[in-house]
Amino acid sequence: MSATKTLSEARALLSKAGGVLAATEQALATAQEKKDLNAFLELFPDSAREQAARVDARVSAGDAGSLAGLVLSIKDNICYKGHKVSAASRILEGFTSLYSATVLERLLAADAVILGRTNCDEFAMGSSNENSAFGNVKNPVDPTKVSGGSSGGAGASVAAGIVHAALGSDTGGSIRQPASFTGTVGFKPTYGRVSRYGLIAFASSFDQIGPFAHTVEDAAAVYSVMAGYDPKDSTSSRKPVEPVTLAHPGKLSIGYYREGLERAGMDPEVVAHLQAQIDRLKADGHVVEPIAVPLLDYQVPTYYILATAEASSNLARFDGIRFGHRSKVAKGVDETYRLSRSEGFGPEVKRRILLGTFVLSAGYYDAYYAQAQRVRRIIRDKTVETLNDHDLILSPTCPTTAFGHGEISDPVAMYLQDIFTVQANLAGVPAISLPTGKHSNGLPFGVQLTAKPFDEARLLAAGKHLFGR
Repeated sequence: MSATKTLSEARALLSKAGGVLAATEQALATAQEKKDLNAFLELFPDSAREQAARVDARVSAGDAGSLAGLVLSIKDNICYKGHKVSAASRILEGFTSLYSATVLERLLAADAVILGRTNCDEFAMGSSNENSAFGNVKNPVDPTKVSGGSSGGAGASVAAGIVHAALGSDTGGSIRQPASFTGTVGFKPTYGRVSRYGLIAFASSFDQIGPFAHTVEDAAAVYSVMAGYDPKDSTSSRKPVEPVTLAHPGKLSIGYYREGLERAGMDPEVVAHLQAQIDRLKADGHVVEPIAVPLLDYQVPTYYILATAEASSNLARFDGIRFGHRSKVAKGVDETYRLSRSEGFGPEVKRRILLGTFVLSAGYYDAYYAQAQRVRRIIRDKTVETLNDHDLILSPTCPTTAFGHGEISDPVAMYLQDIFTVQANLAGVPAISLPTGKHSNGLPFGVQLTAKPFDEARLLAAGKHLFGR
């Protein structure tokens, strides 16, 4: 049986007896064939086959769910009961989850099959998937390049044709940036639209689970099952979920950030491609005009001050006593804390814990953390104000295509990879990366669309009809 790339292709095989199990076996075999990509930390062959057999039985009975036929991977920071989860960190190595994330319960109830857990930057901290305790993820398009981060394994699992869709988490662009690097669709919903219950936290006011897929239709299908209020998540919105029909959105008003395109470090081909898209959209009758960027030079610093502050608090629980690795050579309480965390956490996580602790410390809290919160509010207000005047904001997803392993060693330079993606997380609005370009170096790259809060239906429809995805 040949591999299928999309849910619609997989559904075409449902009429065949054992079609879901056959698709699952194919996915397991393909994952083994492409194990050198290091996209998966673990496959779940037993539970995947059991779920596939159950779905086949429901197909035969005529009562299969909306995701029957879909084979899915999950990022290694999303809990799945009875399965290991480590956030790609030594400090949680060997831990088995005691419960499942709400999103997984909903996806399984809709008859998706979960193939395995994918590699990621440790505790989702990174833009290249080079910070995993279990090795780098290679880009399926060019294995000498990074897959992007932090959800690089999830993006690679889709791009490599192993699974139809994957779940990642997006804190500052961690779905959209690897989607751009791997030539896939990456979608971050509005903050609070999809439950975070069962997601190992990096920065709680930024984190959002979302899908990777080959098409907008598949991303929309996964999102539609996951979305909605969850009483287990206090930040989950009670606002009713608008059905996603993917009907043509009509003529739209679209803003773009000319100032962002003129920044140093922008790849000329990425800029030229976006300009070509702008010209095409204008020719199609859409209103496309330049708009002001809200505090562009302050977005990345604001994000990293606030995100690291939240990370230092969230990761305090992993101390070798309450949760996580415990040093075998430590003596006494103080040494247990110090050695357990020193042995368990990697360099990037330590860097962010130190930075976050610093900005929260006495004497610096008001100067850094409190000020960053004020700036975040301005960015949020200006973003929503812009989106009240325009249906969408168009931008590149990333300044460049995927870079080589080890090519960026300066942490600050790495943080600037998020220049176009952090705004959506700071403002809590939905955004999607769509694979629309191919560079002369042979690598894919994407454009990003951003919409006002809870306007996922129009955002997804625009991605499908405006960019043919």
